[in-house]
Amino acid sequence: MATSVKILIAGGFGVGKTTMVATISETPALCTEEFITELSTGIDDLQGVESKVTTTVALDFGRVTIDDSLVLYLFGTPGQDRFWFLWDELARGALGAVVVADTRRLEAAFAPIDYFERRGTAFAVAVNSFETAPHYTPAEVHDALDLNEQTPVLLCDARDRDSCKHVLITLVEHLIQRISAAPTAHPAR
Repeated sequence: MATSVKILIAGGFGVGKTTMVATISETPALCTEEFITELSTGIDDLQGVESKVTTTVALDFGRVTIDDSLVLYLFGTPGQDRFWFLWDELARGALGAVVVADTRRLEAAFAPIDYFERRGTAFAVAVNSFETAPHYTPAEVHDALDLNEQTPVLLCDARDRDSCKHVLITLVEHLIQRISAAPTAHPAR
């Protein structure tokens, strides 16, 4: 029987979370994308993603079988501030997270990173490689985001299945290392 693990795919608005979940999911991804309308004018910040026409209004969901013993259930979070109230429910029971970042708007990664650090949730940062974005090394992004030394940072393409798979495998390895390094409680004698 396979162990199932809940993983969040989080990040700012328009960084590629829905694309990542849809790309890697072995089943058709459940996406709650809706068209952006004039009602969001003045509410949602489209700076840097002016051509975006849809947005996640609840969650994205996908499934990935790593091997016979491990299945990942992926929950993509909405990126706009007005939907952040959903994050606590989505994070319940999650073992880890991927924070998707965009170097054109790297500041959008700070709030999700703070969220997971405050919760004590292990995460990796996946820098989605947009063609028009400035390119930086993982070490440069790691420093810019002022991350804990152990937090993995990877470059990825959310449209490429192998790239997304590499991100998830790195996160799972990070989770295993973190669990292995945790002090074990010894029963009182």
